[in-house]
Amino acid sequence: MSMKDTIKRIKALDERAMKIARERQDNLTKPRRSLGSLEDLSIKIAGIMGNPTPRIKDKVIITMAGDHGVAEEGVSAFPKEVTAQMIFNFLSGGAGINVLARHVGARVVVVDMGVAVDIKDEALVTKKIAYGTANMAKRPAMTVEDATRSIEAGIEVLELEVEKGMDIVGVGDMGIGNTTPSSAIAAVITGEAVSEVTGRGTGLDDEALEQKINVIEEAIRVNKPNKGDTIDVLAKVGGFELGGMAGVMLAAASRRIPVVLDGFISGAAALIAYELAPAVRDYMIAAHRSVERGHSVILDYIGLKPLLDLDMRLGEGTGAALGISIVDAACKILTEMKTFKEAGVSEEL
Repeated sequence: MSMKDTIKRIKALDERAMKIARERQDNLTKPRRSLGSLEDLSIKIAGIMGNPTPRIKDKVIITMAGDHGVAEEGVSAFPKEVTAQMIFNFLSGGAGINVLARHVGARVVVVDMGVAVDIKDEALVTKKIAYGTANMAKRPAMTVEDATRSIEAGIEVLELEVEKGMDIVGVGDMGIGNTTPSSAIAAVITGEAVSEVTGRGTGLDDEALEQKINVIEEAIRVNKPNKGDTIDVLAKVGGFELGGMAGVMLAAASRRIPVVLDGFISGAAALIAYELAPAVRDYMIAAHRSVERGHSVILDYIGLKPLLDLDMRLGEGTGAALGISIVDAACKILTEMKTFKEAGVSEEL
């Protein structure tokens, strides 16, 4: 399905389902509002799914990978070869995301959106746009056509995975150097200074961080991304996995499926999705607040409150996995906890 058609399918939350869910929450065997944000979260999920008693059974985390030409500017503490190496780790079940996905009962879908080498493994979903983006410090990261293709590839991945069963989806990333395009996107779209949205990524020292900020500022100066044209921003200073994650978010919203964001990288992708279709925000759940300083800026801009703040910055979808477990818990409170009438418990006088 095309990006435009997908966006057209995104509807408002189901107010009737939310009203019924809210009434049930207010009559469960507890003081009203005693479970705070868990109550609000369950009501939001009811509105997203159009079901006043939502149940989360099939949990999916989509981890999208891509390489970045800007890595040659020394913006990461790790070499770009690590992207492909980590994909093999994902596929063998040995990475952080695999551990946490098993913990919460989610299946992990790994997608090659633009890794610099070919990876042959039947468990890998291949949607390769190109062998990494161009160096955005010198030229646009990709063409406008490839930017659109990356989003539509993400839509295709979501649509295919829905057929296997999906009640909720988390988004994650892998790509050495990808905090650099993410910071560029955040700066352009939110209007904040590059220095305010750029962090240490994989653990840069002060000197390397200053170099990273300079590289991002140069990329913006060279490419002049147009904030009023979201695809132009993605094309000039983005990444293939960022476009892919944005596509997953749009497609999930069009299917009334809650989408759980991970950290800073998925936050930058969320900016792209949100600018293309503001209604997608209602379908987003921010799992946590990353240590990356730009993440708070992104969450505030979109208007999302994170569920957790654990000083995490790994990516991969690890935070999203934990977020999914909280969404599941919120829905179970709503659907499995008894009301005063059901339990035969006296209500307050």
